Amino acid sequence: MGKKKIKKQTEEELIKEGTKIQEGEKPSELASVKSGRRVIKGKFFIQVSYNNTSIVAADDKGNVLAWSSAGSLGFKGPKKATPYAASKVAETVLEKVKKIDFGEVEIFVKGIGSGRESAVRALVGHGLNIALIKDTTPAPHNGPRPKKVRRV
Repeated sequence: MGKKKIKKQTEEELIKEGTKIQEGEKPSELASVKSGRRVIKGKFFIQVSYNNTSIVAADDKGNVLAWSSAGSLGFKGPKKATPYAASKVAETVLEKVKKIDFGEVEIFVKGIGSGRESAVRALVGHGLNIALIKDTTPAPHNGPRPKKVRRV
């Protein structure tokens, strides 16, 4: 098997480690402890269709912090578009971002599905400081040219 090499610490390393222990911190804990992130303005994008519901949490620059959808939670078929699935998606996103301290939150809702109302209610009920709820559903201004009148 051979001899095992033993790493010897220098005096400086021993002194540093001793001061960390005296302060009440373990050396392994220093790297693993993270402070909670603070986002001054957050945005929640809710996209609701006839088939699915997805929610994305982002900061004001557009960097995605967390996301979830009804399909990723295991809902299949027509159950993905239900209000219950939409509320579960909102709870999942809020669970993922619970360490992040949001100052103000803007909610953007897009699409026409049955889960619109319940997704917004789940976000509002969590106690976020909501500054804006906006509907960004696209609507045609005039659309394509209609068909010619049929002559019989």
